[in-house]
Amino acid sequence: MLTRKQLEEIKGLQAVCEEAGGFKLKLNWDMLASRPQGRKDDFLHYEEGRLIGFIGLYGFGNKVELCGMVDPAFRRKGIFSRLLNEAVAVAEKRGARQILLNAPAGSESARAFLNHVPNRYFMTEYQMKWNGTSSPASEGVTLRPSTDGDHELEARLEVECFGFTEEEADSFNKELRAISNEDFYIIESEGKPVGKMRVDHLDGEAWIYGFAVLPHYQGRGIGRKALSAIIAKEDQKGYPLFLEVEAKNAHALRLYESVGFKSYHAQDYYEYI
Repeated sequence: MLTRKQLEEIKGLQAVCEEAGGFKLKLNWDMLASRPQGRKDDFLHYEEGRLIGFIGLYGFGNKVELCGMVDPAFRRKGIFSRLLNEAVAVAEKRGARQILLNAPAGSESARAFLNHVPNRYFMTEYQMKWNGTSSPASEGVTLRPSTDGDHELEARLEVECFGFTEEEADSFNKELRAISNEDFYIIESEGKPVGKMRVDHLDGEAWIYGFAVLPHYQGRGIGRKALSAIIAKEDQKGYPLFLEVEAKNAHALRLYESVGFKSYHAQDYYEYI
């Protein structure tokens, strides 16, 4: 569990690295701020009391994502390599089936480092922001808060839509509910629960995560109407709305664009091999 001082140090180091590199790092601040006690997910390197390097480990059921940074003035000293080796060892010990290295698209320093690490390109993920245009109507689809009785449906959606095993889905959802401050929603169509989404509020922004509709109900406009409903809800509260989508998921990309989301940044993922 990170202390408030450590979180401030990480945020400060992030600002230094982003300004020097002209990119945006994806450090999953919602997860950094709610790490469970007694588990090592963060790897920090100090020199003379100053944070110089950091890597965060983020578990998503059947995979682990790693993202980090080193102060530009201290690069090429093996700091990031040592942190990465430590993080990979922890991920492997936990039985991660896939380890993904997350780097800002277009980052020259990240590309140079990856040339010396065993990896293969996996996918690109786009951050998208709602542009404020009116979205389609949401009649026939409603959002309601998730309850304990929805756990089975939420786990099933992780399995059928995101490739989790049943055990991973069960564990992931229980841990998420235990540590997260997100709003959990169930999507209903004509009174039937058919999907889910989560919304996290951080630094005056609303982010959509875990958006999924059961395969049997896809292609009926339910997803578009559910997005329209959450757009209306968050816009009324004054939140700018964001989400993330894999570039290879062309259907999802078109869906989000159809309700007014536009891409503004990209992250590349490389599978550690």
